[in-house]
Amino acid sequence: MMKYLNVLFMAILVSASGLKAQEVVNLYRGAIPGAKPTPEDYKEVTVMREGRGAGVSKVSIPTLSIYQPEKGKANGTAVIICPGGGYSGLAMGHEGDDVAKRFNEAGVTAFVLKYRLPSDAIMVDKAFGPLQDAQEAIYRVRKDAAKWNLDPARIGVIGFSAGGHLASSLAVHYGDVKIENKEGLSLRPDFAILIYPVISFTESAHTGSVKNLVGADATEAQKLYFSNDKAVNAQTPPCFLVHANDDGTVPVQNSLFFNLALVKAKVKGEMHIYQAGGHGFGLKNKTTTEDWFKSLESWMKQNSFL
Repeated sequence: MMKYLNVLFMAILVSASGLKAQEVVNLYRGAIPGAKPTPEDYKEVTVMREGRGAGVSKVSIPTLSIYQPEKGKANGTAVIICPGGGYSGLAMGHEGDDVAKRFNEAGVTAFVLKYRLPSDAIMVDKAFGPLQDAQEAIYRVRKDAAKWNLDPARIGVIGFSAGGHLASSLAVHYGDVKIENKEGLSLRPDFAILIYPVISFTESAHTGSVKNLVGADATEAQKLYFSNDKAVNAQTPPCFLVHANDDGTVPVQNSLFFNLALVKAKVKGEMHIYQAGGHGFGLKNKTTTEDWFKSLESWMKQNSFL
């Protein structure tokens, strides 16, 4: 009887959400390049947070959670979602799964990336572990585009906070290949969406993200490499940015620096700055009636991504 009720509940949930059942796959099909054997005491931790959903830490096995739009609604566009968490955790709920569902409503196939968090315990070089996972994610989605009925020329990335840093890292460092790519597939996202992102490791930096990714004793070269505004060039994909002026965690200057770099490189970009909202608001900035996601949809249509 209990098994029947569980199946019934899942059927109601899927029906109510209009989504197909979620599929979760390991990001890597074989061994993870550059990984160390995971210590026995290094176990993934999931905590449920009221109003924000799951928060995950100590990720050693990265995955992709695949959300496909309901039948007849998919438009061939895909997005890889990088939740934030200061490179110490992942806000998989309100910056991951909730975002995937919103993209599905717009006909976009969404892939929530549960990426490894930088750790000397499980990585040979912790600074590049997350970027490696982001590159593997776009490689995997582009390689298997036909399987999910996707247009391989309309695959983008979205990131929140430190996930925004990871998304922007992929957008500017896609050519610095950290994975096995025998086919030579392009790892360049076709568009990047950066929501209250960490951008600079040298100015107005989020010290927690800097310390967790490159360490307290990082070299100037490391900080410059991961100051992603400094790597923007004419080949950087079109970008959409959202930030709040009163963000006390990741200063708004991070988005301003990146947008100025886009302007200088003559890359298409759009930026929405709220007067308030703080940090970590996800899909809903409660200080305003404006819906940034609707603005994003308009921008994506304007640029033929929808």
